[in-house]
Amino acid sequence: KGAKLILVIGMKTPSWPECHIPEWAKDLAKEEQQESVLQYIEQIVLRYKDSEAIKYWQVENEPFFPFGECPKRDKKFLKREIELVKSIDPSRQIIISESGEIPLWFKAASYGDIVGTTLYRKAWFKEINSYISYHFPATFYRRKALLIKWLFNKDVICIELQAEPWGPVLIYDLPIAEQEKTMNLEKFNKNVEFARKTNLPEFYFWGTEWWYWLKETQNKPEIWDQAKDLF
Repeated sequence: KGAKLILVIGMKTPSWPECHIPEWAKDLAKEEQQESVLQYIEQIVLRYKDSEAIKYWQVENEPFFPFGECPKRDKKFLKREIELVKSIDPSRQIIISESGEIPLWFKAASYGDIVGTTLYRKAWFKEINSYISYHFPATFYRRKALLIKWLFNKDVICIELQAEPWGPVLIYDLPIAEQEKTMNLEKFNKNVEFARKTNLPEFYFWGTEWWYWLKETQNKPEIWDQAKDLF
């Protein structure tokens, strides 16, 4: 269809539980798991490196952020993954992602060609059993991106702009009224406007499947229709 995409590869990829380890690999020793991951990455990159659809590779998802049901993080192994991808497809840039709200993105900038950040405005925190809202201004993200450009000469893009709910359970188990506590048409529009004010050059919405589900099964096409105007 002519779409361009970011292909995330590695052990830790988006959507819960983040580390989607197959049953046959769960009982392997760490070194054996890592060798299997490298073989997996190698086959994916070899298969798709000539595809015009691939805009960037993203190696792992937020590899420095302890989120998801994942093994302990290993920076040396992350470096091996990146080196492998570069050896097979040296022409494409590699994204390394970090949480948008907490770190300064120095680690991601040290490893990747591009820093990918998340941008969430309201989410459920199981640690305190409550919703929290992030009150950082748009300049918070803009200035961090400028700092990365100044120190590392690398760009920052938003690979995960909140456009779906984040509640105490997965979306398909969350009642509509509860979903709308963290995302509805008003919040969607506010997030889009907030994103524009950050001046980051690219944004990837997180929630398109949810928009479609609302339209098709809940007779709520408002966000879907609004998104069409954006694109």
